Amino acid sequence: MKLRADQTGDRGLPMPLWLQGALETAQAAVISALVVIAPIIAVWATAGFNNSAFDALARLAGQSWLLVHGVPMELTTAGSNTAANGESGALSLIPLGLTLLPFLLAWRAGRRLARASYTDQLWQALLGSWVVYAAFGAATGFVCRTADVGINALHAMFIPLIPYALGMVIGARLEAGSWSRLIGVDAVAWISRTSQHSRWAGSYLASAAKAGFVAAAAALSLAAVLLAVDLFIHWNLVVAVYEALDAGAIGGAALTIAQLGFLPNLVVFALAWTSGAGFAMGAGSQVGPLGTAVGPLPSIPVLAAIPSGPLDYAFVVLIVPVLAGVLAGWWFLREGENHFDEWLSIKVRARWFTATVSTLVLGVLVGLAAGLLAFGLAWMARGSAGIGRLTEIGPDPLWTSAWLAAEVGAGVVIGYAAGPWLEREHAAQEADAELLS
Repeated sequence: MKLRADQTGDRGLPMPLWLQGALETAQAAVISALVVIAPIIAVWATAGFNNSAFDALARLAGQSWLLVHGVPMELTTAGSNTAANGESGALSLIPLGLTLLPFLLAWRAGRRLARASYTDQLWQALLGSWVVYAAFGAATGFVCRTADVGINALHAMFIPLIPYALGMVIGARLEAGSWSRLIGVDAVAWISRTSQHSRWAGSYLASAAKAGFVAAAAALSLAAVLLAVDLFIHWNLVVAVYEALDAGAIGGAALTIAQLGFLPNLVVFALAWTSGAGFAMGAGSQVGPLGTAVGPLPSIPVLAAIPSGPLDYAFVVLIVPVLAGVLAGWWFLREGENHFDEWLSIKVRARWFTATVSTLVLGVLVGLAAGLLAFGLAWMARGSAGIGRLTEIGPDPLWTSAWLAAEVGAGVVIGYAAGPWLEREHAAQEADAELLS
């Protein structure tokens, strides 16, 4: 039986699975490399580089490919005592928007390999693909390292596997339809053999984790809306920086592509800003609704939209994570999996006590789940630009997660407590709509 019952082996290529996985991965690596090379060639064609030698451009393209995959690089400037003068540092700011490219290519490859594999044979295709991708990353790191750009061989080999393997596994899982078809383990059968109390506890914690995801996704979406509004308000400043740079059509397009690559990072920065934790734009700087203190910034157009000056009412944005928590609390009520409240009601007859305790516990659990997600987002979005002041860019993961967890937890308590009233309003609206129809 294939991973999908309506598909047969004729859909796959007539070759060993490990070889098919290797070819799929080679194709994905080449496509992602070509996408990185294209803007570099465009800038080279307009004489935008001081060093236009082919080998220098090839190494720059390889270094860009590694950075897109999250590989940090050690930058140094010319001189014998650069480290003592503070002229060396790690370039680790990942353009998450461009990282989506290898992730999506891996998604596609995972789906294709899942269609061509039996349940107990998919590991062959995955192993072949990951070996090829690791070899591609190691070769790129070895060829593209220079005296000015240091690349750790192990980092170049294994870090690119993280987004690629994640995309491939998710793609294969969606194609298979279930984990049991993907890896041969029937999770439903395993859960059915556990006790009823274990199943209740598992469903309660799983629903709390899902509610945390709902809260984090809602907060991130609202932060993206605020970022779009901020860019619209400061559009004249952004355009002024473009005009001052006078990079030409090709240079301006390349700069715009680079900024779009960092757009997901900026959304996470906005999330940290709305939480109150803020983010850094250089060592010792702070950008937040409760105060902004930054030094000179590079001439990058999007940075002109950073809120500055008096922000007397900026603290109002702290309500954004709370609203996300309200939505998550309402979602949890509609899910109907509050088994802890049911268990507590059996043990204690005082309803005012059980309702209060169960709601507070729910707020803590959902807040922790949302905080953990925020920690991961902040950790991925932050980094260092290498040399100079901008060695600290982005939100602090610990503070961002702590602020967001507290605010989401408060919102969950409000949303879950107000949920019955919201449900009645929703039911009344549905009844009115039926009468009108």
